Amino acid sequence: MPKQQLNTPRTTSGQGLLWLFGAILAIQGFGSAITEAGWNTSFGVAGLLRAADAPEWGTLLVGCAGAALLATAARRHFTKSRGRRRP
Repeated sequence: MPKQQLNTPRTTSGQGLLWLFGAILAIQGFGSAITEAGWNTSFGVAGLLRAADAPEWGTLLVGCAGAALLATAARRHFTKSRGRRRP
């Protein structure tokens, strides 16, 4: 007799990487921009971008890229789970 499959959504490794890289880029980008503006101290992405002579808004661009990855991961997650609920 075949095993019954559970209806719990599983995350693939690619989906997990979207969440991970999105969170890292969002935290590094927005966190670096806030730290740079508030305390004139750069860390992580901001430090690397300052060393490469990138404009100040570069860290915000990194944060927006992270937010876009998080939005993509969330959309894929909810689209998959919605598709599984339908009979």
